[in-house]
Amino acid sequence: MASENTKVTLYWLEQSRSQRILWLLEELNVPYEVKTFKRNKDMRAPPELKKIHPLGKSPVISIESPATSEPIVIAESGMIVEYLCDHFGGDKLIPSRYAAGKEGQIGGETEEWLRYRYYMHFSEGSLMPFLVFKLVTDTIKNPPGVPFFIKPIPRMVANQVEDQFVNPNLFATFDFLEGQLKTAPSGGPFFCGNKVTAADIMLSFPLIAASTRMPLNEKYPMLAKYVQTLEQQEGYKRAVEKIKEIDGKFEASL
Repeated sequence: MASENTKVTLYWLEQSRSQRILWLLEELNVPYEVKTFKRNKDMRAPPELKKIHPLGKSPVISIESPATSEPIVIAESGMIVEYLCDHFGGDKLIPSRYAAGKEGQIGGETEEWLRYRYYMHFSEGSLMPFLVFKLVTDTIKNPPGVPFFIKPIPRMVANQVEDQFVNPNLFATFDFLEGQLKTAPSGGPFFCGNKVTAADIMLSFPLIAASTRMPLNEKYPMLAKYVQTLEQQEGYKRAVEKIKEIDGKFEASL
């Protein structure tokens, strides 16, 4: 466990995955500091973030501890979530790994744990790429600085990419998630059962952001209800209020 003198700093960027790390910190009741950054007009992260991590992206955290001579800098949402859970009592956000009497056995894992481990990787590996593609094609449809008489050309190309590649994969992913919620252990309402897990926190950013760009209610009622349930979690609401307090507003957006 971390020392009382440990200091966590989250480098938060608007419209980024960093909000789910803020939720995790609230959920773990970890003392932390937030340093906020604004995107440039081109929607890229500001160059100041490269002073924290060479890639200049968010989320990034730094941890100062009496056990280390220099702050530990950690990037990538999945690693940040796992590291914080490892050191700050995150076992409450991780389902029990083995069924009773099957400890250490291959196949002895609980369904809740298998789902948890899967969705820790699913968010960035399977879901986010298609949401990012969708964001790119939406941008291509209305590119800034392009004469109006040329705009139909990139719009036609973007529509073709969406119809042939983006939308089939994106909706197949949503179909899968809808089915997973219907079969969640203990009836849900979360993907791993009746308690929120770190995997739900990982999923929160892409799904909440996606729900602001496309209606889910008609075709994906379970997924729409899941998003609403996430937004009603006390830790999530505290994280939103923290940003409103610091930055003046909060927008869940890709």
